[in-house]
Amino acid sequence: MQAGSILFDTARTLDKLGDLASDASARGADLAVFFEAFVGGYPKGLDFGATVGSRTPAGRDDFLRYHANAIDVPGPATEAIAAVARAGHLHIVVGVIERAGGTLYCSALTFGPDGALLARRGKLMPTASERLVWGFGDGSTLDVASTPLGRIGTAICWENYMPLLRTTLYAKGVEIYCAPTVDDRVTWLPTMQTIAFEGRCFVVSASQYLVRKDCPADYGAVLQGLTRRRAVHPQSRGRAHRSPRSVGTRSDLARGE
Repeated sequence: MQAGSILFDTARTLDKLGDLASDASARGADLAVFFEAFVGGYPKGLDFGATVGSRTPAGRDDFLRYHANAIDVPGPATEAIAAVARAGHLHIVVGVIERAGGTLYCSALTFGPDGALLARRGKLMPTASERLVWGFGDGSTLDVASTPLGRIGTAICWENYMPLLRTTLYAKGVEIYCAPTVDDRVTWLPTMQTIAFEGRCFVVSASQYLVRKDCPADYGAVLQGLTRRRAVHPQSRGRAHRSPRSVGTRSDLARGE
């Protein structure tokens, strides 16, 4: 599912998940894979007001809002996803932001067509600035789930660049290798092709497609992006500036929008 969350609105995001999964089921799909952090959101571009040795009050408020939109596992959100899986008789792999006390984890959940939670795992090593807001997972959750479709395993985003993690999934007999991500670079597709050949498995990957209308009006990453673009293009000062249709797309940057 190449789609986007409704950032900082978990209830609407779950509704969107239900709509997308229902459509996939109606088209005959047996498995739906949603991108990294689909439920809870991937806050691309936010810095949470952090510099070495300090945090801004606004950044703390951003984290508070992010924490409030994370989910408990198990909890009402997982029950909602389970109901969607049952209704569509669908296997679902979905990235979520999991709340455990004061810590957030980037997790991937696998549901069976009966709504059972078959696997739950946390991203072992968040990438770069993700470590500011996500805790570390551990290897105890690196399992594969036996299903009628085959043995389903999951590696989240840049975990796919960790050779020993991939090898662990291969050793456990993964047959359907799911790779939820937000990596939209041209290098991602050949990485997935390499894993398919290397692991002798089917690879299913889903990346984020985030549009401006799905972000809050005060979403800092968009506001900062507009400021940076105006600084790069001073001739735009004094002119009306359209809101970008999507956040951080190469086509927008190429047009200077």
